[in-house]
Amino acid sequence: MKTHQFIDLLKAHQGKSLLFEYAPNLLVGANYHITEVKHVTIDSVDCGAGVDAWKETIIQLWEDPRELGKTEFMSAYKAMAILSRVGKMKPYVMDAEVRIEYSNANFHTAQLYVNDYEIRGNNLLFKLAGQPTDCKAKETCGITEPAAVTAQAGECTPGGGCC
Repeated sequence: MKTHQFIDLLKAHQGKSLLFEYAPNLLVGANYHITEVKHVTIDSVDCGAGVDAWKETIIQLWEDPRELGKTEFMSAYKAMAILSRVGKMKPYVMDAEVRIEYSNANFHTAQLYVNDYEIRGNNLLFKLAGQPTDCKAKETCGITEPAAVTAQAGECTPGGGCC
């Protein structure tokens, strides 16, 4: 989901509670806070010597341990107010992919993509998902099927066609 789509959904549903599903049927706790917004530029070189660059907006969520019993989620209105304040300080690249950075005691720190959203009653629910690593230079590396299926220990050597 692009930053402008995320912000547009918050604006359109300001009266709703804002929930994040970080894994199937697992929600970020109601005690979450938006603790950081990162405007990130990725400037990369892949294993086939291809260069690429893109922008991302990363919104960090943190669960406050002092508020463990909290049951009311942040409103989309409050989240929009926070993001608007950030946007005045550091303007967004509106076509940048938005990701949610999150972890808890049972879930490793991850930057998750917004895969989908749902309106459930008075809730705006963003469904998050990870994205597996991948070889972006499959053609250059001569990969025609997933490397994990074909590569055996010791088979991947310099010039051998795998990344």
